[in-house]
This record gives sequence, structure tokens and C-alpha cells, in this order.
Amino acid sequence: QVQLVESGGGLVQAGGSLKLSCAASGRAVSSSVMGWFRQAPGKQREFVAAITWSCGSTWNGDSVKGRFTLSRDNAKTTVYLQMNSLKPEDTAVYYCAAGDSVRRVYVPTQYNYWGQGTQVTVSS
Repeated sequence: QVQLVESGGGLVQAGGSLKLSCAASGRAVSSSVMGWFRQAPGKQREFVAAITWSCGSTWNGDSVKGRFTLSRDNAKTTVYLQMNSLKPEDTAVYYCAAGDSVRRVYVPTQYNYWGQGTQVTVSS
């Protein structure tokens, strides 16, 4: 059984912060990399950030560099996405994903398992 459960989404004003969590269980725990993607209505799924369980190597999408930080707690098999200086264009459903390859962490098809998503809405 694979399970990824996201939490922490909500409504925030521009300039504010939110922290998303993704708790992994089952086979997702043995994956190599955990990623966050987001999808706004009418847009393609966009890479946000990724992190490896082993050494904590991270990647950030261009649109969130300097504002979003990804971390993990191996003991809790949970990854955290700290989002600061939020903008209205950050509004989307945010998805957590687990994959086995660190070669193309930006590509959604590289991930095997996905969470159900959590809504983030940033008001102007």
C-alpha cells in the first residue's frame, strides 16, 4: 500500500507564508526522491521542488527559488515545503509525489506515486 498525504494548504494573503507537509507510508517510503508539483486551473502541472531521502539534496523550480524551501524528516518519513513571500500566482493545487530517479526530478512522469493534493490560495 502506498500513501502520500498532503496537509497544510489554505488561504493566505500575498506576502504571507504556509508550510505544507507530505507524510509518506508504504512503498513510497522506499523511494529515492520526493517532489512537489502544483497545478493551477487550465495550466499544466508545474515542478516546484524535490528532495532526496538519503542526503537531502534539493532542487527548486525557477518560479519559487529564494522563496520556497524543502526539507525532510526521515524518522517521520515526512517532507515539508516552507513557502514564504507568497504571490497570487502561487495559487494552485499542490501535489506531493514519490519517485525512484533523481535524473529528471522536474518531470512529473518520473514519479510513481502521488498524493491527493492540497489547495493553496493566495489573495492579493
